[in-house]
Amino acid sequence: MKLEFKTGSVDDLLTIENQIPEFVTPRKREEVEDKLRDKQHLLLMAYAQGKPVGYKLGHELPNNEFYSWLGAVIPEYRGKGIAKQLLVMQETWCQTQGYSAIRVKSRNRFKNMLLMLISRDYQIVKCEKIDGSLDYKIHFYKQLQ
Repeated sequence: MKLEFKTGSVDDLLTIENQIPEFVTPRKREEVEDKLRDKQHLLLMAYAQGKPVGYKLGHELPNNEFYSWLGAVIPEYRGKGIAKQLLVMQETWCQTQGYSAIRVKSRNRFKNMLLMLISRDYQIVKCEKIDGSLDYKIHFYKQLQ
């Protein structure tokens, strides 16, 4: 399987969002565009035979930090290292842009994401219970060199 990684469009992100079973409410165009408005951001995509199969989206934060906001890989393409490749590419881009750190939030139920972040030296800095749920939101931080 030949994969291509490059910057992508919100349309391609939304195509993927609608194929992620864990996302009860996929993101809407307006939400994504509003969040990114007037912020430096990076939307990386993974394509297989021209089809969008994964993405990683983040934006600038105050204090020279970057927030890795959203990411997903459609189920039939998981386990092939796509999410990790997108994360590594995002980290590299952040370093070249002069960011000092990356922040990420995930949930306890996304075990593979948690393991990937820890394997890339992200540190857990906060854990918060999600109201009305048995799940927790876990905050990660990685200092860039």
